[in-house]
Amino acid sequence: MTGQKRAKPKYRQIADALKAAIAAGRYGPGDRLPGENPLAAEYGVAVMTARQALKALRTEGVVESRTGAGFFVLAAFQPIRRRGIARLAREQWTSGASIFSADDSRDLTAETRLLGEVEPPSEIAEILQLAADERVFARHRRHIVEGRPVLISISYFPLALVEGTAIEEVDTGPGGVYARLADLGSGPAHFREEIQVRMPSDDERAALNLSGSTPVIKLCRTAYTADRRAVEVNEMTLDSQAYVLEYDFDA
Repeated sequence: MTGQKRAKPKYRQIADALKAAIAAGRYGPGDRLPGENPLAAEYGVAVMTARQALKALRTEGVVESRTGAGFFVLAAFQPIRRRGIARLAREQWTSGASIFSADDSRDLTAETRLLGEVEPPSEIAEILQLAADERVFARHRRHIVEGRPVLISISYFPLALVEGTAIEEVDTGPGGVYARLADLGSGPAHFREEIQVRMPSDDERAALNLSGSTPVIKLCRTAYTADRRAVEVNEMTLDSQAYVLEYDFDA
């Protein structure tokens, strides 16, 4: 009948009831939710409907699924609001602040591993416009917020540009690598980011402690000097449930 409010689908009613139970403290972080068979019996629905409710909660980041074990409540985590433009503003890193501080006020643990001088992947060599025998210096990082791994990345720099500089150190100093590039007369004046979403590799899943059903955001950022010379390529893998990507700019 026109004007009547449509009833929620059964699976949504079950999902909302489970969310309310979690909010009320009936199920806490790490607790296992009732399986699809008990839910189907409790709500008088088909098993497929109960399964759809549980999958909806998984898609919303409320629960995770563990193969052969069921669905478990995830600890509440306020997503990081990644401010894609403000974080890369020149005044951010020239002031000595970290890029992350533009996104979030929480403490960040950054685990840095120096991969050293390596042969670049072909696509990286092409972006950096390197000769066939030129090598890069690579840095690997893992970011952890409130005990949760949220990002892993590998940054590539032309070796000829950064050899013997603070960029080859674990601690690059105030303002990070972009401030050090500026010290070398090669400060970034333009950035380009490419974003795609896919399922993680086994290594990515392990590094970010992801469930088998959680996709990742793949983000590739290239930093260019004023004369459009690429000086860094940063390939990042983000836990998609830990981030909101925000881009705020004028028309």
